[in-house]
Amino acid sequence: MDNLSNSDGISDLGYQPSTSSVDQKDQSSTETPGCSTLSSDFFAHCRTYSETSTLSYPVDDSSSYCSEASPSQSLAMRPDYQNQAVLSRQGTKQHKKIVEDRLDDLESLDSELEMMKERFSKLLLGEDMSGGGKGVCTAVTISNAITNLYATVFGQNLRLEPMNLEKKAMWKREMNCLLSVCDYMVEFIPKSQKLHNGTSVEIIKSRPRSDIYINLPALRKLDAMLIEILDGFKDREFWYAEHGSTSSNSTRSGSFRRVVQQKEEKWWVPVPCVPPAGLSEKSRKHLQHKRDCAKQIHKAAMAINSSILSEMAIPDTFIASLPKSGKASLGDTIYCDMYTADKFCPEYLLDRLNISSEHEALGLADRVEASMYTWRRKACMNYSKLSWKVVKDLMSDMEEGNKNYILAERAESLLFYLKQRYPGLAQTSLDICKIQYNKDVGQAILESYSRVLEGLAFNIVAWIEDVLYEDQMLRNQE
Repeated sequence: MDNLSNSDGISDLGYQPSTSSVDQKDQSSTETPGCSTLSSDFFAHCRTYSETSTLSYPVDDSSSYCSEASPSQSLAMRPDYQNQAVLSRQGTKQHKKIVEDRLDDLESLDSELEMMKERFSKLLLGEDMSGGGKGVCTAVTISNAITNLYATVFGQNLRLEPMNLEKKAMWKREMNCLLSVCDYMVEFIPKSQKLHNGTSVEIIKSRPRSDIYINLPALRKLDAMLIEILDGFKDREFWYAEHGSTSSNSTRSGSFRRVVQQKEEKWWVPVPCVPPAGLSEKSRKHLQHKRDCAKQIHKAAMAINSSILSEMAIPDTFIASLPKSGKASLGDTIYCDMYTADKFCPEYLLDRLNISSEHEALGLADRVEASMYTWRRKACMNYSKLSWKVVKDLMSDMEEGNKNYILAERAESLLFYLKQRYPGLAQTSLDICKIQYNKDVGQAILESYSRVLEGLAFNIVAWIEDVLYEDQMLRNQE
């Protein structure tokens, strides 16, 4: 009765309890105490709020109020938030990759900087790392640096194949650094200049050294041409095998290919291998064209090297070591042919000598060169203050019958034809002495640069001729 009175009181206030609420009150004694279930009006209110809210989603009717998702979980379940998270992760990965690439670039720059510091220190110290001042002069240091760089880059390259990208970049980078010294070598010349008032005055103007201005661009061009020749052998019909072996690298597409036997005098050079039917006509013409180009490059580099060496001063140590008699240095046979013949023929004399090896040819070149300077010194005794070129002109005009002058001229022509017949001949004792005691940095750079290019061109010609020789031998057997 009290309950009914309470309900009547509540109804008087305007509240009408629903049947479900009465039922829930009747069943509350039998249900387990816990979270009470919300009315349908409240659920409707929740769904309406969920549809207009941007932070939650519609609530399922079967769910309870206590099991509703938290705002952080609802935020994570939104599609736009998930897309933003994916984009954020991708951006992080890209940023990380960019940072790693930049770190790699910085590490490579640091390594190159350390290497250049080492090169610069050796140049300043003259290769005397103790710093005691016992090193060689700058000219010899730069000459050795170019020679060592060539040995590092091309020393292991014994095949007709494109250069390794790292070695090619190393060659260009370090050569540019060593050759940059030439940009600051100038010579001063007088030049007339007119002022504003019309007065003509003489000023001193600087310009690049003539020998560097002429020879250095030519050497750079020869360098690029040689690298281009090597890069042209990317697609080739021949290949190489080590020590005449038919390893897995010596076969291609499972077909049988002939491996050419290696020459005994070139045991360190890989053996060229050609197809059973020989090279195609296109490949043969390509090799012949590249060989002719390399020969021309070799001649040009050798001419530049010879001109630079001829301009270097002769060291006093070499003059002191000259023999007293040119006849004793050459021997009776060569001396008689050079002195008694009315018309001297160097080629005929070389044919008679029957030189069997380059070592023997180099020994003959040293003796002929020593005799030539011995006779020149005797011819110049009356003209001690004049150069050999001036004395040579005087002799040709006034004293054509002078014995020392004639012998010196014939020895020079014999040495020239000897070097032409043996283009791969090593440097003579005088050349080595000039390079060792030279103090002109410009001449040292031009001489060493032309020398290494001459050697590379000679090697390329030899490698191409080896392949063409083996192709010719194979076609002759067929």
